[in-house]
Amino acid sequence: MTISTATSLWPQGNKGCMALAFDLDGPTGDAMLNGSIWHKPEYFTFGGYGPYRALARILDLLDDYQLPATFFVPAWVVENWPKQCQAIVERGHEVAYHGYRHESFYAIDAEKQRWVMEKSRNIFWQYLGIRAEGFRTPSGDWHQDTPAMLIEAGVTYSSSMRGDDRPYLIKVPGYDAPLVEIPGRWEMDDYASIAYTREPNFPSGLDRTASYALTLDNWCREYDGAMNEGLSLTTLFHPKISGKPGRIMLLDRYFDHLRSRDDVWFAHCRDVAHWWRQEHSDVK
Repeated sequence: MTISTATSLWPQGNKGCMALAFDLDGPTGDAMLNGSIWHKPEYFTFGGYGPYRALARILDLLDDYQLPATFFVPAWVVENWPKQCQAIVERGHEVAYHGYRHESFYAIDAEKQRWVMEKSRNIFWQYLGIRAEGFRTPSGDWHQDTPAMLIEAGVTYSSSMRGDDRPYLIKVPGYDAPLVEIPGRWEMDDYASIAYTREPNFPSGLDRTASYALTLDNWCREYDGAMNEGLSLTTLFHPKISGKPGRIMLLDRYFDHLRSRDDVWFAHCRDVAHWWRQEHSDVK
């Protein structure tokens, strides 16, 4: 196999870029939006486990490996677990937008989207003292009005789409500055492998989660492949999924593998977006 030897795209001559990212969803999502969560306490506690218990383990592990991370957080979670979310900022990580209650931006109109972003902006300032720059769409898609609405809300980058193996610019009609898109990949979503599901329960008795060893191998291969070709990679990890005692050991081994290379730029998504825009400001 031939490995790319192209000129580095990244600061200090690093070959690749890794932007670790976590979605701190808590108990937000469809069940909260349709009200059924209030009749399913087991779902609420499953989600609440993320900010209440799992987040601290992840922050400690990031400290151990001196890795920066970006946390995409629904503003409702910030309201209800303010101290835990403040710890993210205090420990040097980035907090970015992820809806108010994890809304589907594709399913709501521009007016409702603006309401969500304005409410989130106010909550982030009230509880965290920050003006976030980043956004990850909660549902993995967005409405045609979303990019313009994001720019109006002060957002400079999104990490929502799947269109490349490195950042790219999204031109928005009516605005001079483009959005920077930092694309994710479903292969780097811990839900895809290790989120336990009770339904569908077919065939009966089949494991509901993948092998942790195989999951680690998959993630390592995705990382090595992207870094070998001089590209970028981000993750869609969720503290309530991968921050449990057995799975934190999985993350521990993964972080150890990340740090085994000395040719990688580890950065917040915000810094990746700034760098990419700076280096590609003349792209038409």
